[in-house]
Amino acid sequence: MHKIESFSSRFGLIAATLGMAIGAGNIWRFPRLAGQYGGSFIIPWLIFLFLWSIPLLVVEFSVGMKTRKGVLGAFKEAMGEKYTWMGWFVAVCTSAIMFYYSVVSGWALKYFLLAVSNNLTTLNHEQFWASYTTSYSQPVLFHFISLGLAATLIYLGVVKGIERFSKFIIPSLYILLIISAIKAISLSGADLGLSYLFSFDLAKLTDYKIWLDGLSQSAWSTGAGWGLILTYAIYAKSKEGVTGNVFITAMGNNFASILAGLVIIPTIFALSPSTETASAALASGNQGLAFIAIPKLFSQMSAGGIFATIFFLALFFAALSSLISMLELASRVMMDFGMNRKKAVWVITLLTAIIGAPSALSMNFFNNQDWVWGLGLILSGLFFTILVLKVGITNFVDQWYQPQKYVGFTHIIFKILFYFLLPLEFVAMLGWWFYQSLTWLPDSSWSILESFSLGTTLFQWTIILLAGILLNKKINIWLSKSEMSGK
Repeated sequence: MHKIESFSSRFGLIAATLGMAIGAGNIWRFPRLAGQYGGSFIIPWLIFLFLWSIPLLVVEFSVGMKTRKGVLGAFKEAMGEKYTWMGWFVAVCTSAIMFYYSVVSGWALKYFLLAVSNNLTTLNHEQFWASYTTSYSQPVLFHFISLGLAATLIYLGVVKGIERFSKFIIPSLYILLIISAIKAISLSGADLGLSYLFSFDLAKLTDYKIWLDGLSQSAWSTGAGWGLILTYAIYAKSKEGVTGNVFITAMGNNFASILAGLVIIPTIFALSPSTETASAALASGNQGLAFIAIPKLFSQMSAGGIFATIFFLALFFAALSSLISMLELASRVMMDFGMNRKKAVWVITLLTAIIGAPSALSMNFFNNQDWVWGLGLILSGLFFTILVLKVGITNFVDQWYQPQKYVGFTHIIFKILFYFLLPLEFVAMLGWWFYQSLTWLPDSSWSILESFSLGTTLFQWTIILLAGILLNKKINIWLSKSEMSGK
């Protein structure tokens, strides 16, 4: 077998996993939801960090370290050849997100360059965003540039590329967020935003929507169930412990979200003429918040151009670090099929450039893919839950996870989580999103051409699941040939 490259230090591993977890969702989605519900949102968000995200991250990290294979090979080894198709779905789902996530990275890069050139604060932001996203050439160009930057780092390898970049980017990202937060809370009127962000109205906790949104935010923000931390765990040294690395990643991710909330919510309350205007800005959607409302507010503040530059640099760093982890996951799968790293990166980069182009050209297509594969991550999380049940909870804890302390207590916790809580959370999340789809589109819920319909979601999932099941035997043959050839 060829020697698998390893992270040179624990800091390098942690920086990489934090880069995987911290993405655009921390900077635009968490503040939007916290702005919708107030500080009460933080309670379910934190609860589900421990009841969904951390358990799944523990499973992924354990499987990655045990098998030293990407998601396809990992599911094959853990569950047997009949279940490799589950790893296929996880790989395709995360790759499908990568195809349009490079477009998001491009948006952030474009706005960072606008801020650097001091043009951002003078724009009509609604008109510019509409014209930019329909200009075709610009979104595609920045999609290619962002993808090229990520591919270059993956091409250099784990240590020279991913680790070196992560060691620089993650401290820089936290510094940028802290600087921006200090500026935001120093604004006149920012105390209203701070009070709103950290005020707890227990009556809001009786609304089931806040619990479902808290669960979905934790699931998607931490990368739990994506197969990303599994991929990075392949390169962890054998002495690395699972628990510590997972907890640092999860808590570091949530800390970044809180910092983003401290940047955005106080700024919106301080610079908006009324609480109604502030609420409208927070309710403007992920893209509207980041690329219309926030730039508009920066144009009203002293040194707004400087802080717009800092904000969009942080957004670009967060998006690029997550894009790198997705690109590595897909490249690792190709390496498990026998390709060397350089060829695998070229193949995946070319595919992403081509398949991602429609999301750069059409916001309808972008929104459809974001909807379908964002929901698909719930199914990916279920497959990791099934993996633990198939291996056997006691066997998984003792032979795969191998906690150093409180082993008996860990058995009990895992049984509660994987027999009851995680399946229940899966049903609740998926049921809620399907219900929303049926409610929003009562006349076109089953249309496969509607961007947010239940029909388009099930149609695309079915195609990928059927392809995985039909190709399952062939995939196993390819993986086995690669293993036998020592690649």
